Amino acid sequence: MPPPPALLVCLLLLAVPRPGEAAATPTRPLLFSLRARQVPAGALPRPASKLRFHHNVSLTVSLAVGTPPQNVTMVLDTGSELSWLLCAPGGGGRGASSFRPRASRTFASVPCGSPQCRSRDLPSPPACDGASRQCRVSLSYADGSSSDGALATEVFTVGQGPPLRAAFGCMATAFDTSPDGVVTAGLLGMNRGALSFVSQASTRRFSYCISDRDDAGVLLLGHSDLPFLPLNYTPLYQPSLPLPYFDRVAYSVQLLGIRVGGKPLPIPASVLAPDHTGAGQTMVDSGTQFTFLLGDAYSALKSEFLKQTKPVLPALNDPSFAFQEAFDTCFRVPQGRAPPARLPAVTLLFNGAEMTVAGDRLLYKVPGERRGGDGVWCLTFGNSDVVPITAYVIGHHHQMNVWVEYDLERGRVGLAPIRCDVASERLGLML
Repeated sequence: MPPPPALLVCLLLLAVPRPGEAAATPTRPLLFSLRARQVPAGALPRPASKLRFHHNVSLTVSLAVGTPPQNVTMVLDTGSELSWLLCAPGGGGRGASSFRPRASRTFASVPCGSPQCRSRDLPSPPACDGASRQCRVSLSYADGSSSDGALATEVFTVGQGPPLRAAFGCMATAFDTSPDGVVTAGLLGMNRGALSFVSQASTRRFSYCISDRDDAGVLLLGHSDLPFLPLNYTPLYQPSLPLPYFDRVAYSVQLLGIRVGGKPLPIPASVLAPDHTGAGQTMVDSGTQFTFLLGDAYSALKSEFLKQTKPVLPALNDPSFAFQEAFDTCFRVPQGRAPPARLPAVTLLFNGAEMTVAGDRLLYKVPGERRGGDGVWCLTFGNSDVVPITAYVIGHHHQMNVWVEYDLERGRVGLAPIRCDVASERLGLML
C-alpha cells in the first residue's frame, strides 16, 4: 500500500537581485530568500523520486530557462546530479509545469558524439539513439519510478546574473501537473558530478538555512565570509579506490557516533563506516525529507529512545504500523495536543562537527492516523534497510535552523545552528 497522505511543505526560493553578478563565475555570491510554505495534502504531484519516501516534501527553486526565458520551478536536490525538466511534446503547451523547447531559440540537443554523452558519473550512462543520433538519458529510482528523455543544453538564468548554458535532461515522461499552482517542472541536480548544476556553473561553495516555519530562510550561491556564523566543518569522505556501492559524487561525511539524551549508543564503528563494497556511506541530501539509518544503528536508536521516553510518552505498540514503511518508532499523543516539550535530543557525531535534533524536529504527526482519541506521532529517523537503501541519509527536516555550507574548494561541509530569520537579518535581507 502507498504511504498515507502527508502534509506537504514547499520551500520557495525567490531571487534577490544583486547587480553585476555572474552565474558561471560569480565575483559576488548570489543571495536568495527562502520561504517556507505549507501546502494542503494532495496539492503536489508525486515526482519521480529516487527514494520512495521522497514524495511529499520538496525544496524548490525558481529559474528562468531558454530564450525568451520561461519561468520554471525545480526541486533543489544535493543528492542528484543531472538536472532535468519535463518538456512539453509540442511547444504550444502553456502549463507552468513543463518547459517548451520549441519555443526557445537557444535549445540544442546533445549529439551522440558529445563528451557529455559519455559521462560516467550518472547511475545509468547516457545512450545513443541510433535513428536520431541524439543522446538519451533514463533515470531510475528505488521506488520503481523513472524519467526518460533526451540530453540537451539550454540557457539558465539565476537572479540577475548572465545566462549560463548547461546540459540537462529534457524528459518526455515524469510526473503530473498540480491543480494548485505550486508546480515543479523538474529537478536541479546539486551534487559533485560533472553534469550537476554546481559543476557546470563553477560554483565552488554554496549554503542554505532551511526555516522550520513561515520565516525567511536563505540560499547563498558562491563564496561569502560569514563571521556571525560559528561554522564547524567536517571533511567530505572519499575512499581511495572506486567501490561499487559508494556514490562518489554525493556529499558524504563520516558518521562517528550517535547520542540520545547525552548517552552514547553502543554502535560499533564498523556499523557506521562504509564496508568493503562502499555500502554504508553517510550522505547529506536536501532531496530527502527525513533521516535514515542502517538497520543496526536504527535499532539501537529506537531502543534507547523508547527507553528514555517511556515515562512521558506512550508508545504506539502496533507492530503492523510503519509510517511511509520505514518509520515504526511511533507514539500516541492526545488529539489537539503536542508531544512533551522535553524529549531526549538525538545528536549525530561527525569528524569535527555534530548535528543535534531536538524539540519539534524529533517527532512528526502522521496525517489522518488516529487511535481512539489519540493522534500518531513518529520519530523522524527511519530504517534504511526497509526502503531499501544501503546508506545513511541526512534529510532536510533535520537541517532546519542549521546553516549548511558545501565547500568544494576545501572538500568539507560546515554546520552551525542558527535561526533562519536571524541569519536573514544579519545578511541584510529585507523580508
